[in-house]
Amino acid sequence: MKVYSSLAEFKTLSKAVVTTGTFDGVHIGHKKILDRLNRTAKKIGGESVLLTFFPHPRMVLQPDAALKMLNTQKEKTERLREAGLEHLIVHPFTMAFSRIDSLDFVRNILVEQIGAKKLVIGYDHHFGRNREGSFEHLMEYGPLYGFEVEEIPAQEIEDTAVSSTKIRKALDEGRIDEANDYLGYLYALRGKVIKGKKNGTAMGFPTANIQVDEAYKLIPGEGVYAVEIQTNEGSWRKGMCNIGHRPTFNGSTISIEAHIFDFTGDLYDTFIRLHFHKKLRGEQKFNGPEALKAQLSKDEKAIRDLLG
Repeated sequence: MKVYSSLAEFKTLSKAVVTTGTFDGVHIGHKKILDRLNRTAKKIGGESVLLTFFPHPRMVLQPDAALKMLNTQKEKTERLREAGLEHLIVHPFTMAFSRIDSLDFVRNILVEQIGAKKLVIGYDHHFGRNREGSFEHLMEYGPLYGFEVEEIPAQEIEDTAVSSTKIRKALDEGRIDEANDYLGYLYALRGKVIKGKKNGTAMGFPTANIQVDEAYKLIPGEGVYAVEIQTNEGSWRKGMCNIGHRPTFNGSTISIEAHIFDFTGDLYDTFIRLHFHKKLRGEQKFNGPEALKAQLSKDEKAIRDLLG
C-alpha cells in the first residue's frame, strides 16, 4: 500500500476506484466497503484508493467536542494495509478545505486529481461543504464527469447499524465485547511504560503504568479488564488492566495499569500494547490495601479462567 500525506503528493491514476471518509476504527462496515472497493478495482483493471483526512473533520469543525478516536493514525494505516488497500491519501483537514462545495470536491478532487472511474460509498454518505453532497448528487455528476457510483447499504449486526460513534459509546461504557464485535478485532491501546507509585508491587501485583501514545486516542471506561499484552519485542502475555482513579489510594487522575501474569522484568521506557477482551468489574474503593489485594487475587483467577 502506498501512503500519501496530502493530495498534492498523489499522481492521477487512469482507473482509480475511490472511496472517501474518515474510516475511524476500520470496523466491519468499513471492511465491507474496502472489500467491494478492492474487488471492483481488480475487476476493471484499476487501483483502489481511499481519500481520508487528519485531523478528523469534527476536531476542526467542533473543537470543543473533544472527540476521541478509535485508532491512532499509525493504527488506522496498518488496518487499511491489512485490508488490501492499494493507495491511502491522508489529506490535512482544515477550515478552508471544509468550505469546498460538493461539485468542486467531485470534479476537481475525485475526478481530475485522483482519476476516479468508479466511486464506492457507504450508506448515507455525505461530502463537501456542510455535508451537502449525497448519493443522489453523485448519481447526477457521474454521467457528466465519466464515473460510476456504487452505494453499499447499511451494515448491521443483529439489526443494529455499525458506526464509529456506537463503538465509541460501547467502549466508554465498558461494553468491550460489543465494541470488539463491531470492530472485528480486539480494541487496543499502545503506550510507553512509565514509573508509578509502586502500590501494586507492595501488594504483590506489580503493574506496568501506561502513558498512551496519542492524546486523542479513546480510553475505555473505568474498570478492571481482561487483556492480552504485546511487549516491545513482540511476545504475548495474559494479564489484567485497571483503568481509573485508584480510589483506594485516593488517586486524582486517570491511570492505566496492567498486571502481566507470570512476568518478571523491567519494562520501563518500552512500549507495550494492551488488547481488551472483556470488562470484569467496575473500579471500586476498598477498605485498605489488604482488601484490594484479596479482590485482585479473585480478579486474576477469573481472568485466567476466562482467557484459558
